[in-house]
Amino acid sequence: MKLFVGSLPYTITEAELSDLCGAFGTVVSVKLIVDQFTGRPKGFAFVEMANRSEGHKVMDGLNGKEYNHRKLVCNEAKPPAKKGQRRR
Repeated sequence: MKLFVGSLPYTITEAELSDLCGAFGTVVSVKLIVDQFTGRPKGFAFVEMANRSEGHKVMDGLNGKEYNHRKLVCNEAKPPAKKGQRRR
């Protein structure tokens, strides 16, 4: 299950986020989104968990919780929009 994790501190690393989510299950991958010009994290990431039940545990455990003075947002990631279409 792929998750969107937002409102992350700009100082977080992929390893820290993996550890944070790993407390709820098996993390398959972590992709911290960075600005292409500065290389700084944008404050959100995509985390893939091994299965749906573990993904739901992460959402329940992290959504709305405070981490480094930031209130996290965690929900199921939406599939990417096709080129030329906008999400609504």
